[in-house]
Amino acid sequence: MKQVKSLTGQDLREMFAAATTWLEKSASDIDALNVFPVPDGDCGTNMLLTMRSSIEEAYRAPDHSASAVSSAMAKGALMGARGNSGVILSQIWRGVAQVLADKETFTSKDLADALQQASVTAYKGLSNPVEGTILTVVREVAASAQEQANSSKNDVLSVIEATVNTARESVANTPTLLPALREAGVVDAGGQGLYTLLEGALHYLRGEVEQMQFRKPQIIASNIPITARPPKMLAADEEPFGYCTEFMLKGEGLDPDKLRLKLNKKGESLIVVGNGGAIRIHIHTLDPGNVIHYVTSLGTSSTRTTWKCSGIDCPL
Repeated sequence: MKQVKSLTGQDLREMFAAATTWLEKSASDIDALNVFPVPDGDCGTNMLLTMRSSIEEAYRAPDHSASAVSSAMAKGALMGARGNSGVILSQIWRGVAQVLADKETFTSKDLADALQQASVTAYKGLSNPVEGTILTVVREVAASAQEQANSSKNDVLSVIEATVNTARESVANTPTLLPALREAGVVDAGGQGLYTLLEGALHYLRGEVEQMQFRKPQIIASNIPITARPPKMLAADEEPFGYCTEFMLKGEGLDPDKLRLKLNKKGESLIVVGNGGAIRIHIHTLDPGNVIHYVTSLGTSSTRTTWKCSGIDCPL
């Protein structure tokens, strides 16, 4: 059996460059699963665009150390994060980079610790974490990685194999945790996207890149029998999902925690992540003008808003 004792930053970059190509093959299938937190059908696309930005930045890393490449990937993911799933994915990379800081290479234990921190960081970025989503999948993957790292003889490949197996089972179980998925008859789209990335990385490490060209990622079936119901239509007096509003806020002395508290009552699906110099904000709000006015008082921001009518894209 092939064993991998340690990996470099270049290995990390190439693994997930291959994984991004693997994700691209099923992005539209993942979009079709997207019913939570809003059924806007763009989760797979958003994760793909986020990963492309991450990999592009990785190729600009100053060297091939695990520290430099993981830091670049985290930066690229944050700057290019799209949608709810993309912002969460950027925080997964941020957690990985925190553990790999100052490391030239990384071992199975380093990888397990990095995934553990990735889970912690991803949960922290959300104002209202929900189980049965990508958050559950990354948490269970991290626990599996820790267990495998402790039992294996420093074999990175065996840890990644364990994460893929756990991710598959975790994704299949998401409908049992989240009623919206169970009612729609699908597994969580973000969790499926994370599974696909891990599977793509595993294929690369196994030397299966050529085979990947002629195959397509599997969409995981639910662990429980599901009878799909017709989509629920909004009644006339129900609130629409509003504007999906995203910012990259740049300034000095910015505090993500304080900003999250300030914006918490201004909309739904709020995610505020970053550091004192750059913060990524994602929120669904009925009054984007109010959010924009407040955020621009704190620093320089780039803004992208998309109107969603009952989860269906509508032209402005």
